[in-house]
Amino acid sequence: MKKSTINFVVELDEKNTPERITWDASDKPDELSETKSISLSLWDHKQKNTLRIDLWTKDMPVDEMKRFYIDCLGGLAQSALTSTGDEYISNEINDLCEKLVKHLKKENKG
Repeated sequence: MKKSTINFVVELDEKNTPERITWDASDKPDELSETKSISLSLWDHKQKNTLRIDLWTKDMPVDEMKRFYIDCLGGLAQSALTSTGDEYISNEINDLCEKLVKHLKKENKG
């Protein structure tokens, strides 16, 4: 059986705030890649709930953080459709994403 690993390295300042986040994967051809944010969700099948890890560097711009979360939701819409075939859930999440994009556009004009 093939195995793959994904590693995250989080460099913290004296207040334990992330300053730099890098990641690597055993199947990734290049070296460490830098990112400004991570949002990781894990399903705990015993407790029937989700465990979450959300990290972002202190220099990540707020507008990019908002865009990141909208992109995450869009990805969840596609994952929900692929994994469950439930078009209603996928469409509802996508509709929310569209509303949020409109909000950001309006916010950036103001």
